[in-house]
Amino acid sequence: MGYLVLARKYRPRDFDTLVGQEHVVQALANALNQQRLHHAYLFTGTRGVGKTTISRILAKSLNCTGADGRGGITAKPCGACDACRDIDAGRFVDYVELDAASNRGVEEITQLLDQAVYKPVAGRFKVYMIDEVHMLSNHAFNAMLKTLEEPPDYLKFVLATTDPQKVPPTVLSRCLQFNLRPMAPQTVQAHLADVLAQEGIAAEPGALRLISRAAHGSMRDALSLADQAIAFGAGALVEGGVRQMLGAVDRGHALRLVEALARRDGAAVIGAVDGLRALGLSAGGTLEEMASLLQQMAVAQTVPQALDDQDPETPEVARLAALLAADETQLLYSIVLHGRAEIGLAPDEYSGLVMVLLRLLAFAPQETAPSAEVRRAAPAPARASAAAAAARPAARSAVMPPEPAPWDDEPQTEPARAVPLRAQEAPARGAPRVAESGAGAPSPALGDRWERQVRELIAAGGITALTRELALQAQCVAIDGQRWRLRVEREALAAAAQRERLRAALGDALGAAVALEIEIGAAEDTPAQRDAARRARRQEAAERIIQDDPLVRAVMQQYSTARIVPGSVKPH
Repeated sequence: MGYLVLARKYRPRDFDTLVGQEHVVQALANALNQQRLHHAYLFTGTRGVGKTTISRILAKSLNCTGADGRGGITAKPCGACDACRDIDAGRFVDYVELDAASNRGVEEITQLLDQAVYKPVAGRFKVYMIDEVHMLSNHAFNAMLKTLEEPPDYLKFVLATTDPQKVPPTVLSRCLQFNLRPMAPQTVQAHLADVLAQEGIAAEPGALRLISRAAHGSMRDALSLADQAIAFGAGALVEGGVRQMLGAVDRGHALRLVEALARRDGAAVIGAVDGLRALGLSAGGTLEEMASLLQQMAVAQTVPQALDDQDPETPEVARLAALLAADETQLLYSIVLHGRAEIGLAPDEYSGLVMVLLRLLAFAPQETAPSAEVRRAAPAPARASAAAAAARPAARSAVMPPEPAPWDDEPQTEPARAVPLRAQEAPARGAPRVAESGAGAPSPALGDRWERQVRELIAAGGITALTRELALQAQCVAIDGQRWRLRVEREALAAAAQRERLRAALGDALGAAVALEIEIGAAEDTPAQRDAARRARRQEAAERIIQDDPLVRAVMQQYSTARIVPGSVKPH
């Protein structure tokens, strides 16, 4: 006897051995046990999820007579009676499977329905199973409508389709519809392990994991890939061989790429792409593996307990998840998904891959990119909670200049994180040490002086871009002679380049060399916070003017539904 492929050899023969479709099994089993049988069933779902298998099990359940020949309709067909054996062998005369893809015309359907007037020959019910029913022509659908609505008591219809949207509503309304879901990779992997154990074939968990992912929810695809992998590996499933067979990108490449993106290391990104090109690995597969990795990272950042502890890659996923903010992970995931669709439009797939990765670097938030120097100095980085950041006042200073700052109309970024880290430069030797702040909290006078100094630097064009942002987001906590000590929340702003530019600009403005110390922590009195507080006060004053205006009050009293549209009042 010839070899029987795994997908056919291990096709479930009863509801108990069917995996991944418990919601359908429960409904059908209850209906069979209670004898509440519908005359037409519609099974929908992608390929290889069990539509034909469930149809055959249902036909056996309807026609099973038991091992002793005296059984009735049951949810547990015996598999030993003539009806069960003949349906499994495909020779039961009262069970007809019709492929609508090749028999889609009205003539074929009419010929099938002409046989419906005759009672079953060998079984209790006639069962007509029409596969890919959406392929039938409109005339064929119309021809079967009347019989589908009121068939004889002994006739059951089972329709199966991968595209239920193409089935006319007149047919859908006559059927009991069940949607078969794509199977989870964990379900597929567990079933593969059980099948290969019965076959006595050694399989590495990593190899099974690759096959279950490549099957995309189809158990038949998974078993077919397992057959191919057994042949490729000469009787054994090894992860390296399965990866080579599938042309799959090793998770290690995706890990290196995401880590390089997290550290803003463009050279490492390009080097990784060159390595993929040298190995001949797919650019689309690389993006697919990155998308899978980023999805797991998002889970680790939001619900870490949902990760699979048995997966050996979980520690690496958790480590990378700590390098990126949650919003940046979502951004990278979105760009990777869109990049997969654009690969085919690029001159070649590797140039398309490079552009997608460079886009990840270009659009990533700057505040999530700590410098190498600051990162090395941080023993235990920790993000400040968003709730704590939102609860902090916009400004704690009691002395604020009434005039608007020159950067009032520019948007300010909310501080993202506070890290217990200190990065500083050596003070200039011989600098006078005249303390301007006490040992307690920084005085409002320090905030006034720092804000005036920042205004002068910006007006003179001495600081721009990230250096300007550093000055705006920093709080002056002490001035000791020519030593200035600042505190800033966002770690990325304390990079060496921005620090040096700010120190140089401050020295030029003061006409003397200065030493600049920057610590990472919660800033409570920054120029940006003062500016936000001033804007809030102006907005509140403008809204109060409108609300107190006699004409506005008169209109609102005259028209009960009149209201001031939120956000429509702007100060001038």
